[in-house]
Amino acid sequence: MSQGAPYLDVEAPAFAMHSPQAAAAREQHWYARTPYGIAVLRHDDIARLMKDPRLIQGSVAWPAHNGVTDGPFAEWWSRILLCREGVDHARLRKLVNPAFSPRTLAPLQPAFERLAHAVIDDFADSGQCEFMTQFAEPYATQVVTLLLGIPDEDWRMIADWAGELGIALGVRFREQQARINTALAALFAYADQLIATRRRALTDDFLSQLVVASEDGDRLSDQELRDMVVLLIFGGIDTTRNQLSLGIKIFLEHPAQWELLANEPPLARNAVEEIMRLAPTTTWVSRQAAVDFSYRELAIKAGTTVHLFAAVAGSDPAAYENPGFDITARRAPHHGFGGGIHYCLGHAVARSDMAVAFTALSARLSRLRLTGPARWLPDSGNTGAEVLPLGFDLRG
Repeated sequence: MSQGAPYLDVEAPAFAMHSPQAAAAREQHWYARTPYGIAVLRHDDIARLMKDPRLIQGSVAWPAHNGVTDGPFAEWWSRILLCREGVDHARLRKLVNPAFSPRTLAPLQPAFERLAHAVIDDFADSGQCEFMTQFAEPYATQVVTLLLGIPDEDWRMIADWAGELGIALGVRFREQQARINTALAALFAYADQLIATRRRALTDDFLSQLVVASEDGDRLSDQELRDMVVLLIFGGIDTTRNQLSLGIKIFLEHPAQWELLANEPPLARNAVEEIMRLAPTTTWVSRQAAVDFSYRELAIKAGTTVHLFAAVAGSDPAAYENPGFDITARRAPHHGFGGGIHYCLGHAVARSDMAVAFTALSARLSRLRLTGPARWLPDSGNTGAEVLPLGFDLRG
């Protein structure tokens, strides 16, 4: 490795992606050394390496990086679509892609809008809310219940399980394995019940499309279907909940942009892109070298973990002129949803439900402000708010 490359101790709980240290490292070099391997810091290098066939999905190594080499979570993690490669990955992706098509999602848009306003109704008259428990969590979870046809009354239960499972993507993974595996077991059992119900009586919902998914006679196995349902519940709740909080944080720092969105609701989709660019909940994308190869001046050995720091690249001035938050700007593509063959399968769902959420919130609430201390997950790995107390005025 280059002696000029800086070192970032991303394993330290105090490390922050949005820190002067990380920005200085990006200005100093295109990559940094870390306890896990190398971290690529600049937008254009990430764009090239994200699609480089010599790099394979590196997320599969996350449990091992944290000293977890066996157990229920590690085994499930190794099987999910995110961590599959080659023909195996292509087969699974081909089978489930139709369920994520615009034709499937478009009819759900009005339901997302009704849901967002119903959740806001529960706290609007009080002039304040704890955003995570009163909006982000119920909204993100009930989007998933709408997608999968889950009974409305179960949303609180699955939200709790998803939150426990989300600990596995942070720096506290190893010490919290018992909690994580208990939540995973509960989600497995719940997924089995959902699948059995659909097999007895198919409907036109998203889950039914997964149950009957086939291509040239091929189908998802029982285990593949169960793993997929658990991934959808976990990913759909945890990432959306976190991403909504990160969006509110940015809007708190840019109140004029909040008012602009309230006055021009069609800007919501671009607002989502700006939030994903500057503050993605998944702050890095992992890859692993499949072979020995060289990139620029760096010799990369097979097996090396290569983290692509999307959160650091999102403010790279070489890629984004005036990289501050601007919901009217048209930008180069960001890396908040990953890239290449592993581009986030649920990106269309996430873009749609977050745009609906920010449209509804800005239409109803003005003068957003903190009413107490917020508490945040570490600003690395997967991040977001744990507590976010807000005050507001009602419009109209």
